[in-house]
Amino acid sequence: MTNHPKRFNPVWRLRLLALVAGLIAIALPAKSQTGKPETPPKAPAKILPCPGEVFQVNGSTAFLIRATNAPSGTAAPWVWYAPTLPGLPAKEEQWMFERFLAAGIAIAGVDVGESYGSPAGRARFTEFYEELTKQRGMSPTPCLLARSRGGLMLYNWAVEHPRWVSGVAGIYPVCDLTSYPGLTNACGAYGLTAAQLAAALPEQNPINRLASLARAQVPLYHLHGDSDTVVPLEKNSGELARRYRELGGSILLNVIPGQGHNMWTGWFQCQELVDFVISRARSSGAGGSITK
Repeated sequence: MTNHPKRFNPVWRLRLLALVAGLIAIALPAKSQTGKPETPPKAPAKILPCPGEVFQVNGSTAFLIRATNAPSGTAAPWVWYAPTLPGLPAKEEQWMFERFLAAGIAIAGVDVGESYGSPAGRARFTEFYEELTKQRGMSPTPCLLARSRGGLMLYNWAVEHPRWVSGVAGIYPVCDLTSYPGLTNACGAYGLTAAQLAAALPEQNPINRLASLARAQVPLYHLHGDSDTVVPLEKNSGELARRYRELGGSILLNVIPGQGHNMWTGWFQCQELVDFVISRARSSGAGGSITK
């Protein structure tokens, strides 16, 4: 009698084919709706003046430069820099950043675009703050460091969260939307017309919103040149200092003769500013004063 090989069960044949097809699909790169293989998203990239970590917070590029000698077992003190835009912070900040790090102070920031201190930009700032304080071990009371239009961003966030701010330092910071960039240029970021933004200035302009910081006794320190034609001293740091003192707040305004809105080394290598930032970042929160 002739022996015939057993027929393979059709059901098992189908199962085997499905398994092989599944393994092939896993091995092949995924395809988009266009039929082309999908590529993994690129990691956020940013050139920093000191080595640090670059990451994203809800789609916004952020950075954190940790101090290797920060005290262990406690939330790490830090300084919040703005504006974090492409190219900022730059090599000009390296000198002060190195001194912050040597003192155990981390530096961080997040790119919210040209927000000019708008509500949308402030909301993204809050997301960044929560990421750093709840997920990355940073102190709940950073010292803020505003360069130029970073003043609009940080001040408008600070006045809404005064207990989360230990101090504010500024390098020729913009304090008044009407001075820079002007309501016509700023209104788009606010989702308003220029006329609507003008009517909303009491609720949207940093220089009109200082009372909460003064009540919380948050100390301020500004460097500003008396020859600044881009961000004029009188309409920005000068007027802010006048109003803040009237509200009972403490501010040291260091006016630099003959300097404007430029890249003079003295803006970025000011030991007095560095000392202020370190002192405030190390403090437990708002409160305190400067007497000069």
